[in-house]
Amino acid sequence: MYLVAKRVLDILGATVGVLLSIPIFIFVPIFIKIDSKGPIFFTQRRCGKDGREFKMLKFRTMVNNAEHIKKKLYLNPGLPFKMREDPRITRIGKFLRKTSIDEIPQFFNVLKGEMSLVGPRPLAKEEIESDPYWKKERLKVKPGITGLWQIYARGSTDIEDWVKYDLLYVKNQSLWLDIKILLKTPFTIIRGKGAY
Repeated sequence: MYLVAKRVLDILGATVGVLLSIPIFIFVPIFIKIDSKGPIFFTQRRCGKDGREFKMLKFRTMVNNAEHIKKKLYLNPGLPFKMREDPRITRIGKFLRKTSIDEIPQFFNVLKGEMSLVGPRPLAKEEIESDPYWKKERLKVKPGITGLWQIYARGSTDIEDWVKYDLLYVKNQSLWLDIKILLKTPFTIIRGKGAY
């Protein structure tokens, strides 16, 4: 029953999210194109439930050759990559990330059933292969747009924080927990804590 209710919540929430975001889909692409060369959207293969890969959608917040530059900055292959003052992020990209507007296109991933509104952040395959136990546990659920990590450790570059909150969600998932996370997410975004 929980999974059915969660899917209903995902469909309703993502539908409302898309409708409310129509102005964003009109104006943000214009600012992205003015700010830097490259596509409006950024797609990347991520691991979903049971390890099934899918193309995650975001508004592009980095320069067009960001993945090439990442190879020079990526000092810990196999671990999730996140750094403060990332030189690849564009001017409009900093704003989109701080406000989490860059995540809005993921409502379409939710509608397709690849993601959920709430769950662990979807990571690339190479980012979760370093810890088989963590990989196995977090892949028991669909990845989400928001989750415990975003609420309590947003912006943390500590891999232990990601592991702790991801596993905590998997072990304690419930409709009430999902609703609580969804209600807290706007306040986390407004505070802008940990966003970069």
